[in-house]
Amino acid sequence: MADFWNTDTGESVYRSRDTVKNLKIKVHIERVTSTAVLSQHLQHQVLSQQDRGDIELETLTSQGQTAGDNEEEMVMGWQEKLFSQYEMELFQNEEACQTPLDRQYHSEIKALNKAKCRRNHRIFTYTDHDRYTNCLPLHQLQHTDLLTTTKSSPTFLAERMASVRHRRQERRTMDSSIPKSRIINWEPTEEFVQSSHVLNNAMQTMHIMGDLGPPGRLGQRENECLLVTIKTDGSGTIIIKPDFNKGRDPYRIVTQGEKREVWRLTLENVSTAMKPEEKDREQNMYKDLYVRHKDYLNSLVGLDFEMPPLGILRYLMNGEIVLAKGFEYDNLYIHFYMELPNSWSSLPFQSLSGVTQTCRTKSFGKENVAVFSYPFNFEAFYMSEKESEESILQWPVLYFKVLSLDSWQRYRTEGYGYLLFPAMPGKHTVTCHTWRPLQTGTVSALRRFFIGGSAELEDHSYVRIPGTFKGERLSRFGFCTETTGSVTFNLHCIQQARSFVDAAILKKRRQKVVDQLGGFSQQGAVCTVLEAFQRARRKMQEARESLPRDVIDSTSQLQLESTA
Repeated sequence: MADFWNTDTGESVYRSRDTVKNLKIKVHIERVTSTAVLSQHLQHQVLSQQDRGDIELETLTSQGQTAGDNEEEMVMGWQEKLFSQYEMELFQNEEACQTPLDRQYHSEIKALNKAKCRRNHRIFTYTDHDRYTNCLPLHQLQHTDLLTTTKSSPTFLAERMASVRHRRQERRTMDSSIPKSRIINWEPTEEFVQSSHVLNNAMQTMHIMGDLGPPGRLGQRENECLLVTIKTDGSGTIIIKPDFNKGRDPYRIVTQGEKREVWRLTLENVSTAMKPEEKDREQNMYKDLYVRHKDYLNSLVGLDFEMPPLGILRYLMNGEIVLAKGFEYDNLYIHFYMELPNSWSSLPFQSLSGVTQTCRTKSFGKENVAVFSYPFNFEAFYMSEKESEESILQWPVLYFKVLSLDSWQRYRTEGYGYLLFPAMPGKHTVTCHTWRPLQTGTVSALRRFFIGGSAELEDHSYVRIPGTFKGERLSRFGFCTETTGSVTFNLHCIQQARSFVDAAILKKRRQKVVDQLGGFSQQGAVCTVLEAFQRARRKMQEARESLPRDVIDSTSQLQLESTA
C-alpha cells in the first residue's frame, strides 16, 4: 500500500484559447487493499507450485481475480461517452429506451456487442446530455471519500454554482402583492443577498465515474463513484476537480459498505501539445485579426478630429440640476428652456426645453432640500458677422420655473430664475436665486393654498430683460415680487473653434472666447469691466448685511452729515 497520498482535492481552473474538444485526460485507478495484495500473493504461490507440479493453475485462477479487476487505465476526450455495465444492460432492451438519446445509445451498445470492442470495464462517463449529469444521486456523490488532512468545506459560490440549473427551473415569479417601493427601500437580508447575487453562467459538465464494486458484481448503481468532474463555458474556462496529479502522489478513494476498500486514483493531462511553429502561426493569425479589426473601427470613426468651420464657435454644455431648496411647498419640479440670442443657432434635433421629475423634499439641517440630479446637455454654434462687430457678444440664457404639485394635481408657481451660460470653459457650480410675482391681499393667498394657481409671467424672459424690449431703460416700478428659494446647477462647458488651434500654433495666450474669434477685443473688455463691477457690488452687499444694525444706522448718519 502507498504510504503517502495527495490531499489537495480542490478544484482547479484553467484557461485555454483552443477548443475544449482537444482535451485528453488519462484516468488510472488501482485497488490497493489487503484483498488485492492477498490475491497477488496467492497467484505468485500458484505459479511457484505449478513449476513443482504440485497444483494446477486453472483451479485457482478461475476462482481468483484477474488483473483487470484491480486496475484500469483509460484515456478519454471531452464529452466522450463510455458506457457503464449498468447502461450496457439497461439500453440492450429496446423497450426501455424512451428518448431519442436512449435509442441512440441502444444502437451504439448493439454495435459494441456485435463487434466485441468494448474497451472499458470499471471507468465510464456521464456527458452533458445524459439524464444523470445534472442530477447525480446523492449516494454517488457521498460514496467516495477522497482523503484530506484538513476538513475543508466548499465555498458558498461553489455550492450555488452546483445548483444553478435547478434554481433556474425552480425560480418563482415575484409576488404581486409586494409593493414596488420595497425593491428600493427594503433592506435585504443576508440570506436574500446570498440567494440573489450569484454568477449564472451556462456551464457544460462531464463526469468521469468508476464502478468500484467487487469482482463479478459490476453494474450496480450503489457501487458507482464520482472520480472527476469537468466543467467548461464558452469563453475557454475549464474547471477540473480534483486537479491533475502533475507528478504528485495519487489520490486515495475509500469506499463504503461492508468492505471498505481503498483505491488509488491518478489523473494526467495527455492532450497533444502544440508545436512551436503552430504557436507562431496562431499568434500571427491573432495579430492579423486584431489589426483588421482596428482598421475596421478606424474606418467607422475616422482619423480626422471633427472641427467647426472657420469663424464659428462650437459651445457644448453638459449640465445637471442638482437641488432646489428654500421653497414653500413640497413635490417640486422644474421646467426650463434655452434662449439663443442673435448670431447663435442649434442643431435641428436639439431640444431647447425640458422638465425634471417631481421630487419630494427632505430636511437637511434647517432647510427642506429637493435633490434632482437631473442631467441635460446642450449644443449651440456662434457665427461672427461683420455687421455685428459693434454690438456686445451675448451668451445663451437658460430660463427656468420651479413649480409644486400636490396630491390633487394642483400646481403652484414657486419661483422664476435664469442662468447665463458661462463665458469660460470648464466646470462651474452656480446657485440661482428665484422670485415669484406677489399679489397683495388675503384672497390671493387663500386661492393659492386651496385651489392652487398663482400669478404667472406671460413672458419668462421678463425675469431678466425681455427679448422684445427695445428701449433704453426698463422700469419695474410697482411690480410686487417675493423672494423664494434657490436652485443649484453643475455645468461642464466645452468651447471649440479653429482659432484655438491657430493660437496654440502661434503660442499666443488668449483668455477670452471673444478674443479667440477675433474682432471683439473692445466688447471683451466691456464684459470684463461689467463682471468685475457686479462682483464688487455683490461683495459690498454681503459685507453690509453682515454688519450690526446700529453700525449701519451710524454709517448712514455720517454720510448724511458729510453730504450736508
